[in-house]
Amino acid sequence: MTELLASAENRLEQILADAIALIEVESPSADHVAVARSADAVTALLAERLGARAEQIVLGGSTHVLARWGAETRLLLLGHHDTVWPLGTLARIPAAVTDGVLRGPGAVDMKGGLAVAIHALGLLRERGGDAALDGVTLLITGDEELGSPSSRELIEQTAAGALATLVLEAGGDAGELKVERKGVSLYRVEAEGRAAHAGLEPEKGVNAGVALAHAIIAIAALHGSEPGLSVVPTRAAIGTTTNTVPAAASVSVDVRSHSAAAQERLDAAIRAIAPAVPGSALRVEGGINRLPLEAGASAALFAEAHRLATVLGLPELRGIAVGGASDGNFTAGLGVPTLDGIGVWGGGAHAENEHAVVAGFAPRTALVAALVQSVLGGGNHAGSR
Repeated sequence: MTELLASAENRLEQILADAIALIEVESPSADHVAVARSADAVTALLAERLGARAEQIVLGGSTHVLARWGAETRLLLLGHHDTVWPLGTLARIPAAVTDGVLRGPGAVDMKGGLAVAIHALGLLRERGGDAALDGVTLLITGDEELGSPSSRELIEQTAAGALATLVLEAGGDAGELKVERKGVSLYRVEAEGRAAHAGLEPEKGVNAGVALAHAIIAIAALHGSEPGLSVVPTRAAIGTTTNTVPAAASVSVDVRSHSAAAQERLDAAIRAIAPAVPGSALRVEGGINRLPLEAGASAALFAEAHRLATVLGLPELRGIAVGGASDGNFTAGLGVPTLDGIGVWGGGAHAENEHAVVAGFAPRTALVAALVQSVLGGGNHAGSR
């Protein structure tokens, strides 16, 4: 097993070079042309490093990359190649290794993780040919930073029936794996009133803004009503002109929860809020977007990763629970054992100081390779499955 780590360390220079090559093809999620160029770069790298003939799937304008070894998906490796960074960011934040970290737009979220995944599979193929990867599917989507609007169905179809999913999102700041992620619910609450001239006859109006203000207070009161439940009114809009009693107002609401049951209870509670202004009405749109990645979905896989890290001679592996969601929420929601944060680590995701710690690349590559080998070999990792 330790030869995997030695081989990964020998590949470090190439892993970093491939990560830099991916970073240098900028891929802001909403720019479909840029994302298509990035998909071409990913496809070319898969062909060069793994001899893979990957399929490009365009959905809703976004280009996703799918590579399969064998007819059946037993293990899904899941990642994304889009980023939050606009074109031209490289001119300000070039992709480069300095002071022991890899910088650049998408370095940690998550093009470094893509390079790790590709080289982890390369380590196994180096030893056993394509047969060593039989049952592996690698799906790299192009719209994750937008909430995966076009790729969700593809992810769920690909993961259905798999023994496990490994998500190449970044680990915690010190390399922890993400063993729990909160589920996400997204709402838009609209208040309807009646317009009137604010100066001449305001009494003839029904103020949707005031109705919304009451609703916002009621929504905010749900925050923390269950352990780990966050309910946050975010962006609001009220009225049309400064001299008109507003006939319409709306607010967006972000909800996060560790529990699917709590998501359901919150959904019922937010829909039960009654209008506080006579003559007004409230309408609730949206709902549960992603179920949580609960601890039970990752427990057995994390235990196996912990064991393998020890065998590889790596520092003790730790798990953390985080509030942010990922595409791993979708696979966990299907009942597929899912381990997240298996990519590189560092800090500054979505921020100017985004970086990945170089010292983590080789150990993570070896660990991913060992986990793939374990899942394909029938290790005891399937948890609730």
